[in-house]
Amino acid sequence: MRLMKQTPDWKPPEEQRISDSMSPLPLPRRPIDRRTRALLLSFGYAFAGIWYMLRTQRNAQIHCLIGACVLVLGVGLELERWEWLVLVITIMAVLTAEAFNTAIEAAVDIATSTYHPLARIAKDVSAGAVMLCAIMAVIVGCLIFIPHLWPFLIQFWSWF
Repeated sequence: MRLMKQTPDWKPPEEQRISDSMSPLPLPRRPIDRRTRALLLSFGYAFAGIWYMLRTQRNAQIHCLIGACVLVLGVGLELERWEWLVLVITIMAVLTAEAFNTAIEAAVDIATSTYHPLARIAKDVSAGAVMLCAIMAVIVGCLIFIPHLWPFLIQFWSWF
């Protein structure tokens, strides 16, 4: 049996025929719009999306309220810089997951007007991702805040 030299772009003949016949059409090249107005418009669209999420999604409002309370507690406890970094990243991760959930739900709603099991799965999985981020945020919050709050809790329990 003769061994063929396998280079990075080598494909067996049958795979080569299949992939060559199924190659996508080249995409038209569009120049990048470098005008300041276009950049400002894109920021405006992004802020409109964030505002929509905060205005219409109850869970996003709850996450923002809890995040604000966490930030106020962090100021009161005079957290270290690394603790602030972890808290801000965690809060933003939860809000980002909520934004993706909102976008997925909107896309599913526009794609189908009737019940479909795959639509339900898409919505459930995106909501589950938000829940996983929220659970992670609670764990991170406990790891950061319990050591700072422990002396206060011990003193509070000693009164009873």
